Amino acid sequence: MRKSFYTWLMTQRNPKSNEPLAILADLAFDDSTFPKHTDSFDEVSRYLEDAASFSFNLGQFDRIWEQYLTH
Repeated sequence: MRKSFYTWLMTQRNPKSNEPLAILADLAFDDSTFPKHTDSFDEVSRYLEDAASFSFNLGQFDRIWEQYLTH
């Protein structure tokens, strides 16, 4: 079973980086309602579109998801 997107994302945190992956990781870390236990693209994407307490470029999210799938 693949680890959750959030679990993987937390390994990418770097508050000093301006890379989209590190930015998303830090934003998700600070968002208590981010879906932490899923590996579903649709669930995370819908959350980012409709419920996130922050704004993030969904085109960048698609590229980050591809990285998640290859790790």
